[in-house]
Amino acid sequence: MSHAMACDMARASQTISTGCVASASKARVVGGIRGVSRNVRSQSLHAKYRSQYAGKALSVLKHQSRAEARSANSVTTHAVVADVTTTSAPPRVRHTKGKRVVITGLGVVSPLGNDADEFYNNLLEGKSGISAIENFDAKELTTHFAGEVKELDCSGYVTPKMERRLDPYIKYTLVAAKKGLEYAGLDDEAVNKLDKFRCGCLIGSAMGGMGTFATACEVLQEKGPKKMNPFCIPFAITNMASAMLAMDLGFMGPNYSCASACASGNHCIMNAMQHIQRGECDLMLAGASDAAIIPMGMAGFQAAKALSRRNDAPQAASRPWDQNRDGFVMGEGCGVLVLEELEHAKARGATIYAEVLGGSYTCDAHHMTEPNPSGEGVAHCINLALADAGVYPEEVNYVNAHATSTPAGDLAEYRAINKAVNAAGDHPFKMNSTKSLIGHLLGAAGAVEAVAVVKAIATGWLHPNRNLVDPEPEVNLSQLVGGEKEEMKIKVALSNSFGFGGHNSCIVFAPYEE
Repeated sequence: MSHAMACDMARASQTISTGCVASASKARVVGGIRGVSRNVRSQSLHAKYRSQYAGKALSVLKHQSRAEARSANSVTTHAVVADVTTTSAPPRVRHTKGKRVVITGLGVVSPLGNDADEFYNNLLEGKSGISAIENFDAKELTTHFAGEVKELDCSGYVTPKMERRLDPYIKYTLVAAKKGLEYAGLDDEAVNKLDKFRCGCLIGSAMGGMGTFATACEVLQEKGPKKMNPFCIPFAITNMASAMLAMDLGFMGPNYSCASACASGNHCIMNAMQHIQRGECDLMLAGASDAAIIPMGMAGFQAAKALSRRNDAPQAASRPWDQNRDGFVMGEGCGVLVLEELEHAKARGATIYAEVLGGSYTCDAHHMTEPNPSGEGVAHCINLALADAGVYPEEVNYVNAHATSTPAGDLAEYRAINKAVNAAGDHPFKMNSTKSLIGHLLGAAGAVEAVAVVKAIATGWLHPNRNLVDPEPEVNLSQLVGGEKEEMKIKVALSNSFGFGGHNSCIVFAPYEE
């Protein structure tokens, strides 16, 4: 059965008018139910998912107030049947889940720059941040390249003393988050005027302070316990970046870390969104950070046979959807979004770059490292995310895919995306993979790619897919951004992130509308 709105509206039309029947292969119901209240329309949209997936989390509609339903247009309900080739998706229907959440700031530390604008401009130009590893001698490894962070200037963001002590994943967090606040127009004076009890930090990590932990293991083995660094545990645990950021800023609201492998960033962003929606916070710094380009990290993923070995051409190694892909490319960095309650942002005159409409997460329950080839768990996740956001599949016209350049993962996700947003096979949308340019930043991937999605919404430009030379026959090239940037007015965007263990996550972004 299709996951598209066609089936939803077809069922609705059968209930409303027994004479409203059309062939599924030639026609579908479009345009929504004209003049009906927002409450009724949202219930119609969600009815399918509630029955198909046993009602996971779609009870958000129960928060819709009767006053809002009464104030909405209550004109007699009609179902409209039209030819699929001449129609478009209905306008977005907003259901009330609580406060609206907007994005007012962006911070990033990445292989392609340590500023959100520099980072995205380099993406648009198709530059690669992947090169031979410089931080250590990788000759004993089978993979000699990665997407390293280079020329990171911590001045003004981290004290020299702490810069020497901190694990890189914590340094990346402090720099990216504070630059995100600057991007949001919040200098030190403005930050000090915020209600600190209503500001929080959710910074996740897949690996935490892996470098600190690896060094501690070496010291213990070679010199014994008396020579251990007293910071080895605090700087190794995955919550410490978020904690130290809160200490620096004095933010006393929610503060914790999600560790769900490469879905960590998305999970933190969604949890932060929900804190604001529930009215618990005015502002949240959300994202993730990882710094695992060290001998232990590279050797571990090498042993799992996950990494590309294209040592002769590192910049051509990350090639999502290309038949010659041979594994992902390790990256490192941090991405942070400044999420803010809409009225709070408007009251201080903030620039709003996009809105977070919703999201969801599921589990494949299939394999430790391999995705379910059917893509069922991913399609389920996308469907729930769309329902949570109150949007129709046909409204999605951009997907920033997880697409890591692994033989199994790329096609499984590709099928799932089409199953969820293009079930009828005729809905145009575009897809790209940021990992083709910067590699896979592990837990930080979703957060850094969320920055890319917000910049795409704000600029109206999609970055290219690099290294797509010999695409998989199954892939429809009209759905993929080509080798050059492409202009697009984004209506609704999805950002996917998946992790070892079968963790699936999808966030729904859109341009801000009054």
